[in-house]
Amino acid sequence: MAKIGTGSFSPSLSPDRIIEGDCISTMRALPAGSVDMVFADPPYNLQLNEGLLRPDHSEVDGVTDDWDRFDSMASYDQFTRDWLGAAHRLLKDDGSLWVIGSYHNIFRVGSILQDLGFWILNDVIWRKSNPMPNFRGRRFTNAHETLIWASKSKDARYTFNYEAMKRLNEDLQMRSDWLIPICSGGERLKGTDGRKAHPTQKPEGLLHRIIMASTKPGDQILDPFFGSGTTGAVAKRLGRHWVGIERDAGYIAYAQKRLETIQPMADEALLEAPNKRSQPRIPFGMVVETGLLSPGTVLFDQNRRHNAQVRADGTLQIHHQQGQGPLVGSIHQMGAAVQGSPACNGWTFWHFDAHGMTRPIDLLRQQLRHQLGLSS
Repeated sequence: MAKIGTGSFSPSLSPDRIIEGDCISTMRALPAGSVDMVFADPPYNLQLNEGLLRPDHSEVDGVTDDWDRFDSMASYDQFTRDWLGAAHRLLKDDGSLWVIGSYHNIFRVGSILQDLGFWILNDVIWRKSNPMPNFRGRRFTNAHETLIWASKSKDARYTFNYEAMKRLNEDLQMRSDWLIPICSGGERLKGTDGRKAHPTQKPEGLLHRIIMASTKPGDQILDPFFGSGTTGAVAKRLGRHWVGIERDAGYIAYAQKRLETIQPMADEALLEAPNKRSQPRIPFGMVVETGLLSPGTVLFDQNRRHNAQVRADGTLQIHHQQGQGPLVGSIHQMGAAVQGSPACNGWTFWHFDAHGMTRPIDLLRQQLRHQLGLSS
């Protein structure tokens, strides 16, 4: 069950709670270097002066709340500088920040966070599969929002679960344009009057990808604009700790009720995102000397356009045509040579025949890790 504190809390970062209060003064009271990741969905400063009507003259449920109104661009910039500065102090040296915005504010936010010492790692386009139409027909339909992912400094050793992102994307590198539906249907929180509980509730799928990409189980995530609690909900489900700051008691009530329904993962092993680079190194020679591949075995690429023979010393031999002698080298060198490339991951390039089926030799490395008790 989530805990709720107030602005008069002890200056410690107790996990898994909602703190009621102003985000800037609250963050300034928390201990420095205590957070692994900050996700921020700040006011966009949309500057909406009048209601927007559909062609049938019904009113669009837009963002007209007081918290999104600022007297001037200068006051918005100062607000942005204050909360970003407080977030920078709270992050651990190897922590990272995610902030989302629209064309109204994201460029100002990006400039200020660079001034404060953050180092931008990526800008990510959240492309909405079901955006709100442009009713007036005077501009393009606004079908995306922009996320900035930044480390605390240029030299920070930030977390990036590359393999997890690749697996989420059907074993293809995750790109910086994400097609994710907006929050709707049963996921959208609503009040007793049937209207949205929060006008800018983000989809859980977006937070799932962000948290999986840049945190590890047990990490501490801070959301200074907690709203309806999406960050806490996804963090709780994924085995991360979280702290949310929110000044609106009504939003806190919605978030509290939502968080109470979420059960953490019972099997914590299912939350792990193994990183191949952190696994113990297995040389290809061990695959040969343990008998998983015998000298003389013919390896080939996935399309069987190139082949090479395994040598007893764990190298590969390629026979040249036109009477030239054989070419000998490591699995990586020979993979690069046959492709005319400067580099190659031989573990994924070379394949072997397993009872008539083509399999990458990386499977043998994984098998050997398991036999040696080195699996993560």
